[in-house]
Amino acid sequence: DICRYCPGGPDSDFEYSTQSYTGYEPTSMRAIRARYDPYLQTRHRVEQLKQLGHSVDKVEFIVMGGTFMALPEDYRDYFIRNLHDALSGHTSNNVAEAVRYSERSLTKCIGITIETRPDYCLKRHLSDMLSYGCTRLEIGVQSVYEDVARDTNRGHTVKAVCESFHLAKDAGFKVVAHMMPDLPNMGLERDMDQFVEFFENPAFRPDGMKLYPTLVIRGTGLYELWKTGRYKSYPPSTLVDLVARILALVPPWTRVYRVQRDIPMPLVSSGVEHGNLRELALARMKDLGTQCRDVRTREVGIQEIHHKVRPYQVRFV
Repeated sequence: DICRYCPGGPDSDFEYSTQSYTGYEPTSMRAIRARYDPYLQTRHRVEQLKQLGHSVDKVEFIVMGGTFMALPEDYRDYFIRNLHDALSGHTSNNVAEAVRYSERSLTKCIGITIETRPDYCLKRHLSDMLSYGCTRLEIGVQSVYEDVARDTNRGHTVKAVCESFHLAKDAGFKVVAHMMPDLPNMGLERDMDQFVEFFENPAFRPDGMKLYPTLVIRGTGLYELWKTGRYKSYPPSTLVDLVARILALVPPWTRVYRVQRDIPMPLVSSGVEHGNLRELALARMKDLGTQCRDVRTREVGIQEIHHKVRPYQVRFV
């Protein structure tokens, strides 16, 4: 069963795409070009970054597209083994050997992030992910309301979300939540209430968040609802306002990794109309007299670019 709003996947309109992606995102296109071979994807990307003049002594992997932990164990082991082997140049027989050689590689893997669902984030899954060298989980929460999870066909409960957060944090993972404002059965007030709950209730409180306002994309159940007038997206200015108000709620220990999906605008039938939603929301926050306190906004590099704060020129008074 597939969530109502979820594009892509082997049986979708989008050929060669993985679940949740269209195949037209830059990451997806690189994967398709390498025929989804993990070794080639890694080697090509490392070479690409070197040619662009980047230092690649440290890399971080994000395993995305569908639910990785729902795949057969043999395939998962093959995939992770090849990620590590692509860095070390060694051909390993198992994951443990691949990790061992990867630790001594000139290009170090400093973290692996795996996208997963709460129902594939149980003790046995967490144990496997630790053995892969995984350090961070991206868990698809989308909404903190049971009725929304049910009506969008999520296939798991909000209680399962709380349990997965609890287990993942206890196992030492950083937990990043995917959240989707503007889902069916919502509204501005309810959307705001859920983010207050999300950051204040100890059962949630993630280390990071990716904020993905709902997009209507052809081939999805949501597209059919939208076409027949049973679903309507927020107007663009309302959405910017909402994102600005959500960002003002984010506590200082949480990092906002992304605001909006990387899906090309021509494929979006309804939803976000601007490619720079975070920028627009931050500008709106200035007008409202609020500020974003998340980890990313306060980073030295960001401060230097936007506020000309140069830490190496600081004078103690």
